[in-house]
Order: sequence, then C-alpha cells, then structure tokens
Amino acid sequence: MISGEEFNKRFAKKARGRRHDRTAGKMNKLEAAYSQELLPGTWMFEAMKFRLADNTYYTPDFMVMNPEGYIEVHEVKGFWEDDARVKIKVFAEKFSWFVVKAVTRVKGVWTVESFD
Repeated sequence: MISGEEFNKRFAKKARGRRHDRTAGKMNKLEAAYSQELLPGTWMFEAMKFRLADNTYYTPDFMVMNPEGYIEVHEVKGFWEDDARVKIKVFAEKFSWFVVKAVTRVKGVWTVESFD
C-alpha cells in the first residue's frame, strides 16, 4: 500500500494550460504583447470584475475604448480552458451592451473571435 503523497508523485497528471501562480493585475507575456498593439490611453487592464452567477465572476483582460467611443472587452488567450469559454459566452449574453472579443496569437499573427 502506498501513501497518498506517493500516489500523487507517481500518477498525478500535470495541469495543462492553466498557471496557478497568476497574480491579479499583472500581465503575462501574451497580454503584455497585445497591450503594445492597442492605442495608448484607450485601454485598462483588469479594470472591472463582473458577477455572472452566485460565486462566479469574470474579470476581462482589457476594457478598450474603440474609435466610436464604445467600450469593448478583449480577452487574450494562449489556450482555452473549457470554463473560460463558457464564462466569456455567459458574459457576452448577460452584458450584451459590450462588444466582446477573444484575441490570440498564432505564429505571430493576432486573430480575433467575436462573441455576439
């Protein structure tokens, strides 16, 4: 019989995609790179937190003012966890007055997915 600690060492899978050392308010490398693509003075990083349901919140990466003066929500993703995609879809539906976009970079090219 092996201990729980020994079992975890042998058989536990490493988490994919999600980093648990994330510091709120501090950009990762992909977010920092994307911020360089935005016009200075038109965006804020993790500026607001939205309640989606009981004990469920969503904090957009960027709140961006577009040239027409509307606020857009930009979520920067290197890898999509299932819960992140669900949260952004729920957010887009519940807060429909925002333009919601997910942004990723593939081989140096920024791609945008809109959630209507």
